[in-house]
Amino acid sequence: MPAGSITHLPITKVNTLGSKGASDALAIEEPLEIRLVHGSDTNRIAQNISVTMRTPGNDAELAIGFLFTEGIIKKQEDIRSVDHCFIACAENKENVIEVSLRDGVTPNLNNSERNFYTTSSCGVCGKGSINAIHTVSEANQYSQVDNFINAAVLHQLPRILIEHQQVFADTGGLHASALFTPGGELLLVREDVGRHNALDKLIGAAINNNWLPLSQNILLLSGRASFELVQKAVMAGINIIAAVGAPSSLAVQLAEEFNITLIGFLRNERFNIYTAAHRILLSEYEITHQK
Repeated sequence: MPAGSITHLPITKVNTLGSKGASDALAIEEPLEIRLVHGSDTNRIAQNISVTMRTPGNDAELAIGFLFTEGIIKKQEDIRSVDHCFIACAENKENVIEVSLRDGVTPNLNNSERNFYTTSSCGVCGKGSINAIHTVSEANQYSQVDNFINAAVLHQLPRILIEHQQVFADTGGLHASALFTPGGELLLVREDVGRHNALDKLIGAAINNNWLPLSQNILLLSGRASFELVQKAVMAGINIIAAVGAPSSLAVQLAEEFNITLIGFLRNERFNIYTAAHRILLSEYEITHQK
């Protein structure tokens, strides 16, 4: 991946020997707006087709593949050019790509609004995406809730989750989302081939049980923590998110914006705290051995 695909952020590293400040490399996650230009040379029409979250790199291939697999274009020969566009609010990031079709090529846009992530905001920078969440989420009223969890309890959560991942045990290819109490009691676990689907199922079950907001619970993700997963947690009022894998840069940015405690690499009695570290209760030993 290109150098622009990685960023480094300060974190707190915690293990059984103590805690210390460190720097961590994160895969960058940013929106990419795909625009389509078509029509005759005397009457060109520009349309915003989709906004998708991605790690920068190979954007032209992503845009072309998306338009093809969605049936909007039929072949590579339909394309005149593919170029990044400069947008003032994008903070000099290449987050808009424009695919221009040849004169006379008519795109099939019948399904172009199906399941695409779009907002009424700018949409081409992380701030625009995060601001859009503010307009639809009630989570702000829960962002100052200071529920806490002991580091010793956190260490136990992945083991508990694995013990209850029956489908994963059978297939080895399923993502899971789990909901815990601050004391480490497992309340719910849901699995799915898609990490976003697993979390949707979990939140749907919580809605059915009339548990929302989930401001007193801990969410555990079996894989990485992406922007979309943190966004869903924000909508449910969750304040502590722990992931077995890595968070992306935009996930950290969103968690910080909503005062959510975000933990990554929770495994083997180790974890990294990326935001709102005050909700994690370290032992006296861990505190005294900070470096």
